[in-house]
Amino acid sequence: MKLLNSLIRKSLPILPKSLVGMVAKRYIAGISLEQALRKVRELNSQGYIVTMDVLGESARTLSDTLPPVTMYLNVLDAIKSSGLKANISLKLSQLGLSIDPAHAWVQFSRILHKAKAENIFLRIDMEDSSLTDATLNVYRKAREIWPEGVGTVIQGYLHRSLDDVRSLMAEGTNLRICKGIYKESPRIAFTDKEEVRRNTIALITEMLSAGQYVAIASHDLQIIQSIRDFVTEHQIPRDRYEFQSLLGVPIDRTLKDLLNDGYTVRYYIPFGTEWYAYASRRVLENPDIGGYIVKDFFTFWQK
Repeated sequence: MKLLNSLIRKSLPILPKSLVGMVAKRYIAGISLEQALRKVRELNSQGYIVTMDVLGESARTLSDTLPPVTMYLNVLDAIKSSGLKANISLKLSQLGLSIDPAHAWVQFSRILHKAKAENIFLRIDMEDSSLTDATLNVYRKAREIWPEGVGTVIQGYLHRSLDDVRSLMAEGTNLRICKGIYKESPRIAFTDKEEVRRNTIALITEMLSAGQYVAIASHDLQIIQSIRDFVTEHQIPRDRYEFQSLLGVPIDRTLKDLLNDGYTVRYYIPFGTEWYAYASRRVLENPDIGGYIVKDFFTFWQK
């Protein structure tokens, strides 16, 4: 199976989109809003809370930024009208940050003000390092409008992240801490897996020690156990943090154990037509992907 996994990773750029799609359904909640809402209801019924994300990033033209804004407004309406235990997250490049920051702010503001009116928390996702400063600028500007309703993300693999966390904590903040997935230069990012793990844990414990809200977004079992040990030892109140996981990542048993032990657990639920880039990243990082493809292939032909 290791050989198959390696072959799939190397062949991914030339694999038919349909083959990637066979596995993508593990990681996305569907193409339509209705499909995503069904998944949210299912997870809510099991005790999980949810973050909904409209897939897409790096808009090529300003007109490309308009459909996702409309969809986010519809998502917010659906969360409110259905009484779902859910919030939203978005990528600013999807709204044109790389093309025209002023335009991106206008589009983002439409979503921000709708979220504020509906009292639904909004998380600004972090992207590659070329957008880190611009994303934090938007986040700080958004907090001036709704300080308690907006959060962002800090990535454990960047050298700068501890300084960013401390700077943001001085202002008051709500952060999701994750390892990070974009390919970055060793000049600015840790490349050793253990270094990334240690730095990610350090960022999380820094926030927990300061009493500021932190979302622990990891499927690394060592990180999860380290944080469980830390919050137990330091008696950190459970309303100061939550555990988060991506849909489809194979740690369901661990998440269920966390939920049964009284921790808050949130699933990240992406959906939409722009699924290919997201699913491809999940394929590349998942060591068990070969088995999923084989299983899905035979399931498909048995139908």
